[in-house]
Parts: sequence; structure tokens; C-alpha cells
Amino acid sequence: MKVLVIGGAGYIGSHVVKEMMKAGHKVTVFDNLSSGLRCNLFPENDFIHGDILIPSEIDAAFAQGFDGFVHLAAYKAAGESMVKPEKYSVNNITGTLNIMNAAVKYNCKYMVFSSSAATFGEPQYLPLDENHPQKPINYYGFTKLKIEEFMSWYDQLKGLKFAALRYFNAAGYDPEGVIRGLEQKPENLLPRVMEAALGQRELKIFGTDYDTRDGTCIRDYVHVTDLARAHVMALEYISKKNESLMLNLGTEKGTTVKEIIEAARKITGKEIKAEEVARRPGDPASLYTTSKKAKELLGWEPKYSDVETLVKTTWDVYTK
Repeated sequence: MKVLVIGGAGYIGSHVVKEMMKAGHKVTVFDNLSSGLRCNLFPENDFIHGDILIPSEIDAAFAQGFDGFVHLAAYKAAGESMVKPEKYSVNNITGTLNIMNAAVKYNCKYMVFSSSAATFGEPQYLPLDENHPQKPINYYGFTKLKIEEFMSWYDQLKGLKFAALRYFNAAGYDPEGVIRGLEQKPENLLPRVMEAALGQRELKIFGTDYDTRDGTCIRDYVHVTDLARAHVMALEYISKKNESLMLNLGTEKGTTVKEIIEAARKITGKEIKAEEVARRPGDPASLYTTSKKAKELLGWEPKYSDVETLVKTTWDVYTK
């Protein structure tokens, strides 16, 4: 298929592009390079420097004719979304509507969307599944939930079939070492642990008195290459079946903060000091998903999401 990857120069986007190419699809990347990197682009692909907030630019891209597209262009800092909701409204919601309108206009029928576990909010039961109530507790998660609703309407009214992929904690880097561009302004634990190992930041553990096996928060870390492969499989599924789907993507198990740090100490050989401080408001003790539906429908299972691979592939990029 001819596939447009919007945000394809970014951290997750570049891995998606690599997996699309591996599957034999012809890829064009659309990115404004605000957080994406030129070094993440592949010479085999066409590249369009454009902005989803400028309708004429996204229209011109879709006018080239594509079978499907992947939408990864979004602001994603949950904390920032609570103090700058207007920024997230304009980019995440308005930008997505610009994309969907252009897709419909130029008869691009299949959409894969990077949604988020943030649409669920506080877990009412674990592991979370696709039927878990969606009650986001930050504005970022709210924008993702609204986009899921927009897609459902566009499916009904315009026949735009979609796959909403709800990531849990994306981590790691290309195991083959081809993609080397560091994620810009990472918010997640593992990059912060790497920076602490290199003496670039002081590491803090927020809360050690949770009801978990070592007192620290449990999260579901899934390797970015596993996520990327799911995008390819989802696009192929919705185009073949001509039906939409919503899927959770995770490892079906969680890893604690201390377990990540301890694995990093072993792999890096660094001491990695970590200061134990009070809990952050809004952090659930445990958050992990079942990917049973993704396995049943797509045949997807994580291959690289063990803690050692997550840490090692990240460390390799930080010390390249």
C-alpha cells in the first residue's frame, strides 16, 4: 500500500516507518520537524515538510494519493496539558480534524491512530481491557478520547475505517541500531534513568509506599518496535476486513520503578543514585493491560518488551 506516516520523523513514527518498509509498503513521511529529527528519515522514502495545522499543506499531501495513513502527530505531556489545554486543543484535536477532512476529501480510506492508555484514567480493575470505562484524568487523555469519538463518527458517516491503538508506556529503541535519533524532551522513566546514569540529571522515585511488590509504581512498558509492528498489522487488518477496531497494546504485566532502575544498574554498570521522595498526585499504583484482543485479531505479541531489551536498546542509543 501507499502509506502516509504523519509524524514519521519522531521517536515512535520513525520506528513505524521502518516496520512499514520491512512489510513492503511504500511510505511517505509528513512532519513539521518540531520534535521529529531529520536523522530519523530514511532516504528510500519521500518526505513532506508540512504542518497539520495548515489545512492547505495537509491537503496537498493527501492529494498525492494514499491507500492509508498513520497519525502520530500530537503533543503528549500530560502535566503540560493541564496548564496549557488550549495548546492541546489546537494541535491534537484541530490538527486531527484537518487530517481526517483531507483524508476523506482525497478518498484515503484507512487510518491508524496513536491513541493512549491515558483515555482510561484511574484503573477500576486490572489488567485493563478495551471495555474498561474511559474517564481520563488529564486533558491530554481527554483529547485522545475525543479523537476516538470523532473517528467513530467519520467511520459511520464517511466510511473512514480506523484502528485506535492505545499504547501503554512506549520505551526502548530499534534493536537493529538503525534508528539513532534520541526522543526529544522525553517524559518517561527510562530516558530519565539513562540521563541519571550519564550524570546528566538527578533521579527521583516518586513514592515508595504503594501497595506493590516493592512499594513503587507498576507500569506496562512496551518496546517501540513492538508498537511499530502493531501499526503495520492494524493497517493491513482494517484494509483487508474493511472494519474499524480499538486495541490496547501492552505486555500484560507490569514492571516497577525500582525494577527498571536495578536492571539499568546491571546493564550500564553505573551506580545510578535515586532519591526517594513523596508520591505525585494522580499516579495510580499499578497500570497494565491485557493484549488478548490484539493477539486474537492481529496475531500480535510483544517480542522485545522484556526489561533487559528495553534498557539495553535505550542505553545503546544514549552511548552511541
